Amino acid sequence: MLAAINFDSVDFKIDLNQPLDISIPLRANAENVTAWYVNAPIIEPVRGEGFVGAVAEGGSVNFRNISFNPHGHGTHTECIGHITKEVFSVNKLVKQYFFMAKVVTIKPEQNNADQMITKSQIKSIFELNKVDALVVRTLPNDVSKLSRQYSSTNPAFIHHEAMQLIVDSGIEHLLIDTPSVDKEVDNGALLSHNIFWQTDRVVRKSASITEMVYVKNTIADGNYLLNLQFAPFENDASPSRPVLFKLIT
Repeated sequence: MLAAINFDSVDFKIDLNQPLDISIPLRANAENVTAWYVNAPIIEPVRGEGFVGAVAEGGSVNFRNISFNPHGHGTHTECIGHITKEVFSVNKLVKQYFFMAKVVTIKPEQNNADQMITKSQIKSIFELNKVDALVVRTLPNDVSKLSRQYSSTNPAFIHHEAMQLIVDSGIEHLLIDTPSVDKEVDNGALLSHNIFWQTDRVVRKSASITEMVYVKNTIADGNYLLNLQFAPFENDASPSRPVLFKLIT
């Protein structure tokens, strides 16, 4: 099924039958990706008063409880409520779900023990203000990102000067394949989070950050239509399923 869109004064089509899912599935085992010192997710049948929510164990239906942390267990989309005293829900603040997006590949620069995406790298990539969303794939990029245990590994992050350039360029929705846009241990400064949502000025309440995506190497850098899907949880973050669609001329 083809749908027509217009981007930068050019007409394109997208094939809705060819989605490019860049989310990481949640699994109840040790192979599930984790960050922030959480254990693996738990998916288990409800049991009690002679009932078991597992057909394989004699139950009439599968009826399972799921325990997980959206920030620590895979692809998730978060809003400003992640870093504020006031409670904000991503489900209430992000009310649009289709965006023009740019996929870029960046090898973070080494700075002593840190790996960071720098201002010069963002500046050299492209003219950001033509898209609403930026999808960052970091190098090296391989399937280990689907099961990586990130805690205490000091993953790559975005330097706060680079984040300011991203904001100045009009990016409202940022997606990245690391657990956070900030350094794992930064004494709670969260500089890039605060800059992205502009907490010291006019707050960008409708803006979002999506972390721990996985962009396969078969997905080329360039422009796409992004469908940013997430579960309607009234929480600062929710598990999400960002999907890209190629632009066809």
